[in-house]
Amino acid sequence: MKVERLIQEITAVSLFVVTLLAMQLFAQSSPTKQTAGADKTLTGVISDSMCGAQHMAKDKSPAECTRMCVKQGQKYALVVGSKVYTLNGHESELDKMAGQRVKLTGQVSGDTVSVSSVTPVKRKSAS
Repeated sequence: MKVERLIQEITAVSLFVVTLLAMQLFAQSSPTKQTAGADKTLTGVISDSMCGAQHMAKDKSPAECTRMCVKQGQKYALVVGSKVYTLNGHESELDKMAGQRVKLTGQVSGDTVSVSSVTPVKRKSAS
């Protein structure tokens, strides 16, 4: 009797472990994990990672302050509302659009965007 009971318990534990492993594998292959690296489009203002939305060099334009901070080692950033994303890639394009409102596409990972493309947002002309 004791041996039969032990075999039943071992079988139950083994089945439980196999079920947990199957659930783990299923969770790792879920579609949300696969689409995490997909490109996303954001609209905001090009700034730098130190100043964000509040430029510290009050005697300079936002574009001048951004370029100055980047030359001193900061990264370009995109300010979207109250969120600041650090930008990687396309530095020459970002430099041309410093201080401007842009539409930026890239892979978002936390607070960092690997830039795929950046285009200025056209202002509506007064009619």
